[in-house]
Amino acid sequence: MARPSAQYLRGQRIDPKAITGKETVAELIDNAFLAYNAGRLREGCQLFTQRMLEPDVTVGMTLTGAMTPAGLGMSCLIPLMESGFVDWIISTGANLYHDAHFALGLAMHRGTPTADDVELRDKGVVRIYDIFFDYDVLLSTDAFVRQVSARDEFQRPMSTAEYHYLLGGYVRERERALGLSRRSVLSAAHDLEVPIYTSSPGDSSIGMNVAEQALAGSRLRFDVSADVNETASIVLEAKRAGGKSGVLIVGGGSPKNFMLQTEPQIQEVLGIDERGHDYFLQITDARPDTGGLSGATPAEAVSWGKIDPDQLPGTVVVYTDSSIALPLLTAYVRERREKRPLKRLYSRRDAMMERLVKEYRDAREFRDQRARESVAGESKKAEKESRV
Repeated sequence: MARPSAQYLRGQRIDPKAITGKETVAELIDNAFLAYNAGRLREGCQLFTQRMLEPDVTVGMTLTGAMTPAGLGMSCLIPLMESGFVDWIISTGANLYHDAHFALGLAMHRGTPTADDVELRDKGVVRIYDIFFDYDVLLSTDAFVRQVSARDEFQRPMSTAEYHYLLGGYVRERERALGLSRRSVLSAAHDLEVPIYTSSPGDSSIGMNVAEQALAGSRLRFDVSADVNETASIVLEAKRAGGKSGVLIVGGGSPKNFMLQTEPQIQEVLGIDERGHDYFLQITDARPDTGGLSGATPAEAVSWGKIDPDQLPGTVVVYTDSSIALPLLTAYVRERREKRPLKRLYSRRDAMMERLVKEYRDAREFRDQRARESVAGESKKAEKESRV
């Protein structure tokens, strides 16, 4: 007869091999990252590699924190996109703005977090914790964004994905003119047709420059409603094509919510029958007990319809610094997984929206018909009671 404790002692024994210094990143994670937050990182790497990157899974990624100034666009994001491991992105505008510096040949430098910020300001040096760069980097990037955004093809309302695709084409041209390659997430996303959305387009230097041009008569406007519906259509298409939806959340904040709200948009607002995202992997340093979205757990997301309740085993939260975990995750997955075919979702936006609109109209007609039947039923009941 099995001992009562047996059900709790089924996990792999903690019995790691001694580290020799010859291990690959993936071998180190699988062998030595056995417990605590290291254990969650191992679980996250394995979830991403073994389940989220199956051919039928569409992977959306969110990005917060100053990741691109630290070079993570070049070291992690571009390799993930090129390998077909990230199919679409929701990012803060700041990450995309600072990403452009590298493609324009502008320099970011290692610094120190203990510098005198008053002195830095006096010397024209901008600090992002321990990253230093010249104030002219901002002015040069501002000028580039304004110059490009003033072109004829930008003079209309558009989703942020369309704006970033067009901008990425010009970023790519500048890269090539300077003899650079694989420097910019915007440029790579343009070539790979990975749509990039910004949940708060006015909350960045890109949005600030577009706002300045609006005062001068520019007709460029970010269509936030298009963003809400397009992102929902990507998730719906993944499901209706017989596949699954996975989300890789780096940080939290507005991009996290914008990614996860695709399911309530489909279910609650549009009235389309759906159950939630299938896989959820988050890297965060935020606690859940403060009430902020950044720390909200996958289990809590189930209550909002954002995560399929049957898929909770396919969720992992890694409580650590994104600048540590993302390079490790990237190295792990590139070692353990072959490249996937690119989904090139940007060029499929119209077709995905057609499916969303059709299902929305069908669901609305069904609701309206039920409402009419309900009203008719109440009228008949009232008439019968009045006769009595």
